[in-house]
Amino acid sequence: MKKMMMAPLLACMMAFTSVGAYAQAVDSSQPDALIKTVTTEVMNEAKSDSSVQSGDIGRITQLVNQKILPYTDFERTTQLTMGRYWRQATPAQRQQVTEQFKTLLIRTYSGAIAQIRNQTVQYLPFRGQDGASDAVVRTQVNNNGQPVELDYRLTKTAQGWRVYDINVLGAWLIQAYQQQFAQQIQQNGIDGLIRFLTTRNQQLANGNG
Repeated sequence: MKKMMMAPLLACMMAFTSVGAYAQAVDSSQPDALIKTVTTEVMNEAKSDSSVQSGDIGRITQLVNQKILPYTDFERTTQLTMGRYWRQATPAQRQQVTEQFKTLLIRTYSGAIAQIRNQTVQYLPFRGQDGASDAVVRTQVNNNGQPVELDYRLTKTAQGWRVYDINVLGAWLIQAYQQQFAQQIQQNGIDGLIRFLTTRNQQLANGNG
């Protein structure tokens, strides 16, 4: 249940921050409007794409990269997940951890993303404050009549609002991975974390979930 409900949220998280041609079609000046527009776009395409519905990891990755890429700050997600260890990492290590973490989420939740066709989203009243640089947008995902409240956390950047954390069933994504990251770094260093994530991604690619 939890993995499935995270699908539409993770669809807005699994990429680096960038500004591309598709970004021009979405108004990112308001956090609630951004979430509604992007989530609707992704869900509509997922529901109409048989390759996504069949769990084609290549097509799911392409969908995420094409439709979500401009509206997330996954480097910030990784930085907050690593905590104080981010400052100790070299630029190359930061890039590798961010890339492997993104890949891990895509591979872990690709099956759930394929089930988006069975879900609907209700957008709850937005309670943001004028002038704020951080906001939470609340939604409710319904899957076969089972509602689950979900939250997106966004930060305001020079390019507009960007998603950097998500909450499902009371668990924030960043918090869920912080302890695991810290343990790996404490035991094996930052390079050890990179090896751990890389190995895990290879296992998932080979079908060893």
